[in-house]
Amino acid sequence: MLRDQVQATVAEAIQAAADAGELPAIIMPAVEIMRPNRPEHGDFSTNIALVLAAAVKKETGEKSNPRQIAQTIADRMPKNGMIGAVELAGPGFINLRLSQAWLQQQVRAIVDAGDNFAALDLGHGQRWQVEFVSANPTGPLHFGGARNAVLGDALSNVLEAAGYTVEREYYVNDAGTQMQLFVDTLYARYLQHFGHEAEIPEGGYKGDYMVEYANRLVAKVGDSLLKMDRAAALAAIRPEGRAIVLADLQDELALIGVRFDEWFSEQSLYDSGQVEDVLTMLRDKGEIAAKDGAQWFLASNYPKNDKDEVVIRSTGAPTYFASDIAYHYNKFIRRDFDKVINVWAVDHQGHVSRMHAVMASLGLDPERLVILLYNLVKLMRDGQEVKMSKRSGDFLTLREVVEEVGRDAVRFMLLTRGPESSIDFDLNLAVAQTNDNPVFYVQYGHARICSIIEKAEKEGLLPNDGITAVDDAVLSLLEHPAELDLVRKMLELEEQIEIAVDKLSPHNLTHYGMELARVFTMFYRDCHVVDAGNIELSRARLLLSLAARTALARVLGLLGVATPQSM
Repeated sequence: MLRDQVQATVAEAIQAAADAGELPAIIMPAVEIMRPNRPEHGDFSTNIALVLAAAVKKETGEKSNPRQIAQTIADRMPKNGMIGAVELAGPGFINLRLSQAWLQQQVRAIVDAGDNFAALDLGHGQRWQVEFVSANPTGPLHFGGARNAVLGDALSNVLEAAGYTVEREYYVNDAGTQMQLFVDTLYARYLQHFGHEAEIPEGGYKGDYMVEYANRLVAKVGDSLLKMDRAAALAAIRPEGRAIVLADLQDELALIGVRFDEWFSEQSLYDSGQVEDVLTMLRDKGEIAAKDGAQWFLASNYPKNDKDEVVIRSTGAPTYFASDIAYHYNKFIRRDFDKVINVWAVDHQGHVSRMHAVMASLGLDPERLVILLYNLVKLMRDGQEVKMSKRSGDFLTLREVVEEVGRDAVRFMLLTRGPESSIDFDLNLAVAQTNDNPVFYVQYGHARICSIIEKAEKEGLLPNDGITAVDDAVLSLLEHPAELDLVRKMLELEEQIEIAVDKLSPHNLTHYGMELARVFTMFYRDCHVVDAGNIELSRARLLLSLAARTALARVLGLLGVATPQSM
């Protein structure tokens, strides 16, 4: 990373000064590199002189002048290559400016990097699993689940860009009460299709989509279920209904570019005996105890848990928590993920501490399991909230919203805020082709560059392949402040990716993308790019434009948003 290179350069200067006896002989503290709040203060800044002065006083009792220490370090800093200028500020801050020549050369490096621009190696190949969406397979995905989907998918993209090996997983809740209600409802709709009287079960699914599912079931099995008793018919319906819903979910999620490496069945944990195996192991360890006719996981033995949790009811039926325990045992012990991120809605926050208790009871570091909670989404049209409710059938599906506003608007706008913040998704804004629409603004920046390249080709400044034409560009001609500001902004992408990994949220990338598009617009306003009267300068600026297109495409790609050639 650029910041790390700057840090290493400052550390080398400190070491050189220490070796020359110009700094006190103490254990040197780590160098912290920051970006100044004001651009006129430089590209980077460090307070290491102040830290060193404090360290000297602590170790020797002697007072040192931080500004004098800063000057000593500055004198040892190289004035060529990456660092162009070193300036002192305040009581001992060191401000650093990247050299103009070095910035100019980064333009070609960005273009050459292409899709790998700003790739990092923070993860060193660690295997991380991101489990997201995981809605009950009982109907179409309503729009509320779209935030989970795009958050998990974009975060996976960012982690991969940072050097992690990521596996995306959907946990299919195909065991338990809700699945049984779905099967019972589907059977009722199946019977109704053939003119039989059948009531939707209490708590069942009343949406019209269940009628469509029944029609698809009839197309598959005909009237064969009418010849079975109820128990046999329900048993036959379960896998068929599950397959129908999962096929729809896969199609719906594909509409917004979301894919999974694994669709993991909850029922498989029971069928393979893993639930009973894990519960037996925890009983043997004294983590589960019988009480009031039920079996309880002793969560209260662990921090932030004030009550125990039922795993086997007094009826002998397991709870969802029982399969949750087995599922996470499977993730960490059977499949050996280094870290797991579960993307959950905020209404599941009460389950976080008990899952960390489960990790500890299994002998695992609770910090290896991250529960990423996201807040609610409100759909707004004409200033009014559009209500949705899966149970009543009165809801707007993900498919309907995508058909109305498009995949890119859904993804980008649901990523503009951190997971902890609620979002009002404005359907009117999402389709507006104005600069107020953030996704339109960033995509238009990419499309504008494509049109610039096309114009240069038509005017003979570039051959039809575009890129090779600027291999001989004289980058030293890029001296305008708007040109150099654009290079600086592109070079920030590494840090933005690191921030997204640190916060486990890619929302900062949407704002960075908007800012990058804005800085390119300023460059295009102030600098004449396609100028047949100055071919050398045009080619340098065309290469800079190609670099900006590369950076914008990289950001949009991480967010899972398309890079249009025209708009």
